[in-house]
Amino acid sequence: MDDLRDDRAAAEPARAELADPPPDSEDERELITKLVTSADTALLTSRGADGTLHARPLAVLQKDFDGVVRFLVQHPSEKTLEIEADPIVNVSFASRHGYLSMAGRASVVRDDAIIDELWNPAAEAWFPQGRDDPRIAVVEVAGDGAEYWAKTEPGVFSLVKAAAAIVTRRPPDIGENRSVAL
Repeated sequence: MDDLRDDRAAAEPARAELADPPPDSEDERELITKLVTSADTALLTSRGADGTLHARPLAVLQKDFDGVVRFLVQHPSEKTLEIEADPIVNVSFASRHGYLSMAGRASVVRDDAIIDELWNPAAEAWFPQGRDDPRIAVVEVAGDGAEYWAKTEPGVFSLVKAAAAIVTRRPPDIGENRSVAL
């Protein structure tokens, strides 16, 4: 496992040369925010001690996106212990507006202000002791980069273009795909 970590560290300079550009407009920042905040659920993927990847669904509760996503979680748990051991994670979002895959660094924090901001009645299903449950923590993922696929066509037009693509044997143009640094 240490060899794998050493290989990743050696690859960092090469990745820096291929770095994705930051969002190039306010519209693109708003699109990324919409892709995050319009999703009901995200998949958080972390790495286990044996190197296997584990993806877990988490409720998307935040109303804005500033490059960091936050989730209410129970701590300690298998996911929080994995994050503490290896903070490199991926978070994937799907909504009617498109898809976003965000790579970043996660941390587990206990911050009452953030918990209050994210708390809602549905959270009690996961925290039977309510808002004061001592196991409540927040996983924060600071994004390094993201790739998105945004739908630019309404559903009916997407279906028509997809059907036309079958006939023309060319991929349909129903959205925008781009990688950005966060």
